[in-house]
Order: sequence, then structure tokens, then C-alpha cells
Amino acid sequence: MKEKTYVDDIDRSVYDIKDKENDAYKVKAGLTPEIVEKISKEKNDPAWMQQFRLQSLQIYNSLQVPNWGPDIEDLDMDNIVTYVRPKSKMSAKWSEVPKDIKDTFERLGIPQAEQKSLAGVGAQYDSELVYHNVRAEVAAQGVVYTDLESAMHGEYAEMIRKHFMHLVKPQEHKFAALHGAVWSGGSFVYVPKGVSVTIPLQSYFRLNAPGAGQFEHTLIIVDEGAYLHFIEGCSAPKYNVANLHAGCVELYVGKNAKLRYSTIENWSKNMYNLNTKRAIVEEGGTIEWVSGSFGSHVSYLYPMSILKGDDSKMEFTGITFAGEGQNLDTGAKVVHTGKRTSSYINTKSISKDGGISTFRSSVQIGKQASGSKASVSCQSLMLDDISRSDTVPAMDIRTRDANVGHEAKIGRISDEAVFYLMSRGISEEDARAMIVSGFADDVSKELPLEYAVEMNNLIQLEMKGSIG
Repeated sequence: MKEKTYVDDIDRSVYDIKDKENDAYKVKAGLTPEIVEKISKEKNDPAWMQQFRLQSLQIYNSLQVPNWGPDIEDLDMDNIVTYVRPKSKMSAKWSEVPKDIKDTFERLGIPQAEQKSLAGVGAQYDSELVYHNVRAEVAAQGVVYTDLESAMHGEYAEMIRKHFMHLVKPQEHKFAALHGAVWSGGSFVYVPKGVSVTIPLQSYFRLNAPGAGQFEHTLIIVDEGAYLHFIEGCSAPKYNVANLHAGCVELYVGKNAKLRYSTIENWSKNMYNLNTKRAIVEEGGTIEWVSGSFGSHVSYLYPMSILKGDDSKMEFTGITFAGEGQNLDTGAKVVHTGKRTSSYINTKSISKDGGISTFRSSVQIGKQASGSKASVSCQSLMLDDISRSDTVPAMDIRTRDANVGHEAKIGRISDEAVFYLMSRGISEEDARAMIVSGFADDVSKELPLEYAVEMNNLIQLEMKGSIG
């Protein structure tokens, strides 16, 4: 029987199941002050946030689109709907989520994951969170995990105002400014001093509406000596019109605290993924990034870490899979300002069927960051002769007292290895998939079990040509 493909069947496994559009409210396409004011009114913003949105819109209109990365000229903001509210209010009870939305998340395994291995879950559908819950024993530790909008009106309002878009400022680039103007949804997490959250928290973002954007904002503050593992998942069905994801993640890691931030991004191949993620780490703190990028038509994604405090650390582990029609420009940035800081960037990229995978890294070590260490390792695997892989490293070292290394390797699947596996009775297709899975193995080891399984399943689907 012929292997099914997206072209044959308009199907992309569980991720491509579409729900009928059944919105409670959405703004018209485009980006104007009137639209931004409507979003602000819908969100019941405090006055400072309404002003922040309008100022961000002015900044957006004054900035140019980046001209150094993948082409995004087909992304027309006049055709993007920036706010879509589903017919659901946020609930802490899964039973209260509307059936069509609940069915979508159940297909994606969110309730099952929560019951088995998560301390709390937030689920966003289009522009709004529809579900948010945290285990009672975690809440009893003083851990706050809630939607950002309601937190802005509660006891943590001033904390949010102090931290919101202070790490990622609207002036930094055009899509940060866009986010500041139209952001909606996302989570707020606060882990008090000395508290260790031993079970991960997770947010899952599902974009269903065609021609829409998703602009969630995640703000996490891990106080002194605390620990948290936060997992982010996202997906969308494929449409024949452009969708946009321009979220923002801001992570504050306190003195001697540790935060692990894991992401699997499985957007459809009509998605422009222009996400911005940044962490700042105080003395003795650690930030760990684990990132899997499998979907989207175009991606610009470079999580950045600022090692502000002495003896702070960063590790970044990433995998990117670029198939037909994909141009994925990913990597990581790190800025060392504290003494004896250390960073390690380890990435793998895979490209096939004409996919383009570009790795960019930026390592900056300041004059005061004596005794610092930085290591960058990137490996690229091309599965055919029509794909492309590029490495664009940048290093700016301002002190002699530093230890810096960079290693890059680009190659193709060995015909000898494929032949050997086929001689053991394995089909050529499965042999190639096994080799790719082995190439990505050190990344999957860093992911929670269910996400490692998902990543390997995505690789198998890509190898069989059945994803978007």
C-alpha cells in the first residue's frame, strides 16, 4: 500500500486536525491603533498596559523588517488577525472546557500528561488560555502558576509591571514591538525563594484559526535558591494562508537558582515563527535550554542568555529539522558579564528535500567577565543533495582571561551505514530514520520522556514524508 503523504491526503497526523471556526470574537485583519485599543479593552488592561501597547505600535511602525535572515516578504500584516477569542472562559476544571477545544487537547495528550507527570498545565487556544491548573501541593509551596492577564490585576501586579518586557524591549526589533502591541495569553510563574518544584510545569499553545497570529507572553521568575523545569509545546494545523507566531519568553533566574526551559515547536508549514526568548541569570544561577524546532515555513529563533552574576551558567541543547519548503534560522546567543561565567551551546540540525537549516550563534564576553568559559558545538546532517545547511558563528571577546571554543561539522548520511542496516533486514527508509534518530539522540535524552517520544515520532514522520 502506498505511503500516505500530506499532498495526497491533506493530512498531517494528529497535529493537522482542524476545528471548525467557532470564535466568540475576533478583530479584523491588520494592525491599527483602533485594533490595538480593542484588544486592550478585551483584555481589561490596566492603564499602563494600554499605553504600553500603543507605544509599542508606534515603535513597530518605525522599524524595518530584518534583511539578514530568511525572506519573509510574503508575510503581510494587513492579512493577519491579531486577536481571536474562542468560545470559552479560562477554567481550572477540565470538564468545563468546551467539548471541541477539549477534544483537540485530548488528541494532543495534554490531560494525560498532566495526570501522569506534570505539576501544572496551562492550555492556550488561539489568543486565550482556556485551562490553567496547578497541583495543590505545589501551590501550597507558594508557587504561582496562572495566566498573565489575571495576575496583572492581583497581588503580583507590581511584580509583573516591573518585569514585563524589560528583558525583551519593544525597541529591539520589529516583531518584539509587534508583540508588545498585540500580545495576548501566556503564563506567569513565580517560584519563591528556596522552593524546588520537582515535577515540571507545562504550557501548550494551539493555534487553530487560519490567517491568525498567536502572541502569548511567558514570564517566569525563579527566586533565590529555587528550581523549576518548565515545558512549552506548540502546534497548529496547516492552511493555505500564512499564520504568524510572535510570542515572547522572559526568564528571571535568581541567585543560586536553576531553571530548565524545554520546548518542542511543531508548527505547520504555513507558519512564520518569529519568537523571542531571553533569560537573565544572577550570581551562581543556571539556565538550561532544550529546544526542538520541527515546524513552520520560516523561523527566526535564537534564545538569549545574559550571565549577569558571577559564576552563573548557561547550557543550550537544540535540534532543528528542516524539510521541503522550510527555511529554519535558529541558534542561541549568550552574553557573559559576570566573572567565571560559563556557557555551552550544543546543536544538531537536519535538512532534507530542499530544506534550509541555518545555525547562528553569538557569544559575547565582556571586559569584566574574567575567568569565563564558552563552548559552541554545531553539527549538521543533510539527507540529500538539494538541501542546505549553513553555520554563522559570531564571537566578541573583550578579555584575555577567557577560554572559548567553537566546533562545527556538516555531513551526509553514510551509504555504508545504510547498506549495513539494510543487510540486517531493515528497509532503506527505516535505516535512514534510525540514523537520524541516533544523530538526535543526545537532544532527546534531555527532554522529558513524553516529549522525547514525540520528537522521535516527528522524525519518523518527516522521514516518511507525511508532515506538511
